[in-house]
Amino acid sequence: MEDFMERGLVVSCQALENEPLHSSFIMSKMALAAKQGGAVAIRANTVEDIEAIKKEVDLPIIGIIKKSYPDMVSYITPTMVEVQALVEAGVEILAVDATFDQDIEFLRSLKKLYPNQKFMADISTVEEGVRAEKLGFDYIGTTLVGYTDQSKGKNNFEVLEGLIKACQKPIIAEGNFDLPEKARKAMEMGAYAVVVGGAITRPQLITKKFAEEVQKAL
Repeated sequence: MEDFMERGLVVSCQALENEPLHSSFIMSKMALAAKQGGAVAIRANTVEDIEAIKKEVDLPIIGIIKKSYPDMVSYITPTMVEVQALVEAGVEILAVDATFDQDIEFLRSLKKLYPNQKFMADISTVEEGVRAEKLGFDYIGTTLVGYTDQSKGKNNFEVLEGLIKACQKPIIAEGNFDLPEKARKAMEMGAYAVVVGGAITRPQLITKKFAEEVQKAL
């Protein structure tokens, strides 16, 4: 397949409405900082943030739209409304929840409706990743390991290893690869890329870790 991004580090530049850095302008600058630090791609949420980031950096974008609907478990690009918006925004790779919580007919229809769009499956188990590959997804990510009922207690490295063995498509390590050593280990195991978010782009969480350790000394 033609790969739309190089192997390496992907930085997730996201800030939700209740977070202090919630701003498309700030996320665009975060993406610029990520590029200067060596990121090969950006993962971003919402069309507004994606458009701002595109003006600031020329890196490939993994685009998502987080949206909660009543009676739906899936919230990462959960319906065709969000998919169409991201296609129109011109994201290189479009990520959706492809776990067993999502409707399989929705997943099956993506490549039929948008055959030229590259899609990434955000999954939580090896079985979900194998299914996603059969459904035609171009990239498979461990994004939701531990966040679904079917993946409770699963180790992200074990799921990553299983996917690398079971699938032919590029596997992207994402979700709690929050230390440089973990990111390196994932790449050494055979991951195509590693996505890191909060450990780089959420200063309130980074500060909290330091503050908790400092408080132990007081």
